Amino acid sequence: KSDILEGDTLGTESDTYAQIKFNDGGEVVMRPGTQVKIDNYRYNAAKPEGDNIVLSMFKGGLRAVTGLLGKRNRDKVSFQTETATIGIRGTHFGALLCNNDCGGVPTTEGKPPPNGLHVDVTTGAIVMSNGAGSVQINAGQFGFVPNPNTPPVIVPPGQGIQVTMPSSISQNKGSGKGI
Repeated sequence: KSDILEGDTLGTESDTYAQIKFNDGGEVVMRPGTQVKIDNYRYNAAKPEGDNIVLSMFKGGLRAVTGLLGKRNRDKVSFQTETATIGIRGTHFGALLCNNDCGGVPTTEGKPPPNGLHVDVTTGAIVMSNGAGSVQINAGQFGFVPNPNTPPVIVPPGQGIQVTMPSSISQNKGSGKGI
């Protein structure tokens, strides 16, 4: 129940999660070992032309659900990482940025996911972009980009990494929505 301001950097330690609720009804849940900065957040219900949200994820993982801001002006929502930028399309998605620190994340092969940005989309779509290219990832699809010099790609479901949260943190008791 702490206020978060534009410019704040938030971090979670091991075995902890943080839930961020935005004024427009958007929500982000951070996994353990995550660091996110609120670069920009502007929302005024009466003035949609001024809407803007930019979050930078330095490490870790998160799940996000778009609020009213993203529903009425999706081009004004951006999640940035060192490997790619994620733009939303009315979305519920997960993102995991691995840099030799994802050993506890389950994969079908039983080994840690490769370094880079992994995404999964539950509803809507996202666009992953970097200097090498971009790709739209739709509901039910997974994406991956290892570094800023390689184009993002869609990966087969059996190779995709789904960012999961415990049910106790993923349920939003306040609005009836959940992640």
